[in-house]
Amino acid sequence: MSKLLSVLIAAAFAFVSAGSFAASHGGAMKDDKKMEKKEEKKEEKKAEKKEEKKEEKKEEKKDEKKAEKKEEKKDEKKADKKEEKKEEKKADKK
Repeated sequence: MSKLLSVLIAAAFAFVSAGSFAASHGGAMKDDKKMEKKEEKKEEKKAEKKEEKKEEKKEEKKDEKKAEKKEEKKDEKKADKKEEKKEEKKADKK
């Protein structure tokens, strides 16, 4: 009788353990359509981020080019002013 009782307790423990294991992993199965939609959304978000980064880089390059052009114009103006001053000094000396 005691052996039967211990066998029954062991069987009950095994049954409960198997049941809890199955319950904890039962939620992992999802709809294939839902999973595909989620993956598509992730891919779209990644593509959008890449496009945004490309646009930002383009804008930065444009800004850099504008800044370089401004600097070149300033340098040219300075050079022109220096030349004018030199010419004025030469004209004053004559």
